Amino acid sequence: MIKPFDFTPGNLPLLLSIPHAGTALTPEVARGLSPAAQGLCDTDWHIPQLYHFVAEMGASVLIGNYSRFVIDLNRPADNQPLYATATTGLYPETLFDGTPTFNAGMTPDAAQRRSYLETLWHPYHQQLQQELARLKSRFGYALLFDAHSIASQIPRLFEGKLPDLNLGTNDGASCHPDMTAKLEAVCAAQSDFSWVINGRFKGGYITRAYGQPANGVQALQLELAQCNYMDEAPPFLWCDDRAQRLRPLLKKLIEALLSS
Repeated sequence: MIKPFDFTPGNLPLLLSIPHAGTALTPEVARGLSPAAQGLCDTDWHIPQLYHFVAEMGASVLIGNYSRFVIDLNRPADNQPLYATATTGLYPETLFDGTPTFNAGMTPDAAQRRSYLETLWHPYHQQLQQELARLKSRFGYALLFDAHSIASQIPRLFEGKLPDLNLGTNDGASCHPDMTAKLEAVCAAQSDFSWVINGRFKGGYITRAYGQPANGVQALQLELAQCNYMDEAPPFLWCDDRAQRLRPLLKKLIEALLSS
């Protein structure tokens, strides 16, 4: 069995979490996927490659290896919805566009899904918690950057085209206002990419659960529109020229976090 995550410890007070880039499947999920889901369309494609500079800077990096179609690492273990609008759950039954994830009668059963929770979800979150505790112990505080991406147009989830950068701090609860202001200043200082803070994407479970500024942990989520670094249509190819254009802004955001 493929290990649930890859983890690289760093020497900065920053942990980069990448929960949705994984493409590994369990046998039962692989057998049951609908034709529309077999291309793993809702994956956060190429995010580890896009953010490779963060590890080079010296930050810790945690990457989930399994597809969100097996279990979504950015949803709560009790599967309570995070948004009042259309969303997907801990065990996604539909794709972002509303198409069924599984063929009829081929959804993993309750016992299989419990095993995903125990062998994939809990280990990821245990590692995340341990690393935040280590960073906080060493530096007196910890920073958590939860990195995501999504197709720029998904009518079921949002109207029109998504802004290029969608920063979420759980409406200010997961990140101190001073830090949010620094991130906002970085975005406002450029005109190449559109951006919003706490728009459609305010942060998922990881941001909301671990972002506790009063306890020394600041967390935010960045949901990128995929058109800025890859082709959004299958086979979802990496576009190096677009990525090179985007990376300097991402690095400035990371540097702003570390300067706080």
